[in-house]
Amino acid sequence: MQKVRWGVLGVASIATRKVVPAMQHGEWSTISAIASRDLAKAEAAAKSLGIAKAYGSYDELLADPEIEAIYNPLPNHLHVPWSIKAAEARKHVLCEKPLSMTADEAKSLIAPRDRAGVKIGEAFMVRTHPQWLRTRALIREGRIGELRSILCHFSYFNRDPKNPRNVLEWGGGALLDIGCYPVNISRFISGEEPKRVCALIERDPEFKTDRLTSAILDFPFGQCVFTCGTQLNYFQTMIFVGMKGRINVEIPFNAPNDRPCRVTIDDGRDLFGGGATVETIPKCDQYTVQGDAFSRAIREGGEVPVPLEDAIRNMAVIDALVRSGASGQWEQPRV
Repeated sequence: MQKVRWGVLGVASIATRKVVPAMQHGEWSTISAIASRDLAKAEAAAKSLGIAKAYGSYDELLADPEIEAIYNPLPNHLHVPWSIKAAEARKHVLCEKPLSMTADEAKSLIAPRDRAGVKIGEAFMVRTHPQWLRTRALIREGRIGELRSILCHFSYFNRDPKNPRNVLEWGGGALLDIGCYPVNISRFISGEEPKRVCALIERDPEFKTDRLTSAILDFPFGQCVFTCGTQLNYFQTMIFVGMKGRINVEIPFNAPNDRPCRVTIDDGRDLFGGGATVETIPKCDQYTVQGDAFSRAIREGGEVPVPLEDAIRNMAVIDALVRSGASGQWEQPRV
C-alpha cells in the first residue's frame, strides 16, 4: 500500500505543531509538501518538519501532480475558497473546522467536489478518537439508560487583536471556533439532528466577535446545553446523562497524545462516585488517527470520517444559533 501524499496549505500553528507531526507517523499518510505565501516561512517549516518540498504560493502546491490530498488549516474565511481551488485541481481535501462561515457557503463545495470526483471532509479529529467511539457505543448499548441530556463547557482566554479567532471578518468568535464541537458531538453521539435551537450571545465591544455564547439544542432524544467562551478560564468538559446513569468524558476535545484518556461511567447511586467505573482509553494521537482514516478512505474508496454533507448540517445548526442570538427566539436549522 502506497501512502497518500499530502500537501499543506499554510504554516498555521495547528498544522505545524499538531497535525503535520501526527500525520507523519501515520500508516496511510505522508506529508510531501507545504506552502506559504512567504517562501521563507514555507522553507523553514519544511526544514523543521522534514518535509521534502516547500512552495511560496498555494497555487504552486496545488499544481504539483504528485500531491493527492490537501490539508487546509487556513483562517476560517479562506476555508471554502481554497478548498474549491484544491478540488478543481483534483485534490482531495481535509479542511479544518469549521469548514465554512455558513451552511450556504459550505454547500458551494458540493459542485466542485462532484465534478472532480474527489473527497472533501471536515477536520473534526474528535470523531475518530477511540474515546468518542467508545462513548457512543456505551450510550447506544444502553449503559446509562435512555439518553436525555448533554452538558458541555468549552472555553479559553485570548484577547490578542491579531489572533484570527478575534477577527470578525475572518470567522472569529467562540461559536465558530469551539462551540462547533458540542454541536457536532451531540449530533454524532445521538445520531439525531436538533429540531430547534436558541442562544444567548455576548459580543466583545472591541472585536464584535462572540466571546460568551450559551445554547440549547432541542433534539428528539432530549436536550444539549452548552457554553463556550474566548475570555474565560481554560476548561472543557462534556457529560451525557441518561435515565439510569451518566458518562463523563474527562478531556473531550484536546485529548492528550502522551497519556491515556479516561471515560467515567456512573450509575448515580450517590453523589460521591460510589457507582462509578472508569474505562481507560490507550494513548493515541487523534490527528494521526484522523489523517489515516481519511487517507484510507481515499485508497479504499470509502467515506471520509466527516463528509461534506455532515459539515453542512453542522453549519446549519450554527447558523440557527447565530440567528437566535440576534432574534431572541427559537430558530430551526435550515439545510
